[in-house]
Amino acid sequence: MNRGCGPYETLLVEERADRVVVTLHRPEARNAIDGRMVAELHEVCALLEREPKLLLLTGHGGVFAGGADIAELLRRGRDEALQGINSRLFERVRRLPMPTLAAVDGWALGGGAELSYACDLRICGPDAVFGNPEPGLGILAAAGACRRLPELVGESVAKQVLLAGRNLDARAALAAGLVIDVVPAEKLSAEAHALLDRMARSSALALRLTKLVVDSPGASPVADDLAQAVLFEGQDKKDRMSRFLEKRSQA
Repeated sequence: MNRGCGPYETLLVEERADRVVVTLHRPEARNAIDGRMVAELHEVCALLEREPKLLLLTGHGGVFAGGADIAELLRRGRDEALQGINSRLFERVRRLPMPTLAAVDGWALGGGAELSYACDLRICGPDAVFGNPEPGLGILAAAGACRRLPELVGESVAKQVLLAGRNLDARAALAAGLVIDVVPAEKLSAEAHALLDRMARSSALALRLTKLVVDSPGASPVADDLAQAVLFEGQDKKDRMSRFLEKRSQA
């Protein structure tokens, strides 16, 4: 159902009790990311910042996102580049409180690939293709790929994609660790939700703090200790551990 923020022109948004499902929906343009979609994704981010939930991000019609809208990019100049229109959105996605999952079917190119890189996890169908062809258009992948892709797949593979124009198909993406699994296209949605179901069974606060610590620059044992101290004082930890011990004693 569409509620909470909207109406939307470029997205299909479904809110559930523990997650929000967002489908990129510009079928006439292979779900290319334009200014309207950027604005609407900012609205979704605002929703998830106010009421933290898991996020499932996918694309309509067998395509994740064929890139940014080239006609819009052609019109943009220096001032628009300095605004970081896409990069600021993707950074906001990256910093959402709860884990995010991109379910990628078909093309995830340019800005579409960068949007998937901004998510915490990726799962894909057998026809998925990740690529960053920006230099062929006279620009660079400036919305996070140059920073995130080396972290996700290593410098060598990242340079193959960013400099040599290599596309990563599903098999290569799995081998590089970019995706958690490759599943049949007809099962992609179900498998993505099953992965979110597994996370949803964990403590929401533990997930939030784990993500916060993992993403913290210059990771420090102090951050681990502080986050753990918060969790140790929570009733959720006591309830979960008590149930675990009770179950083990009955086994």
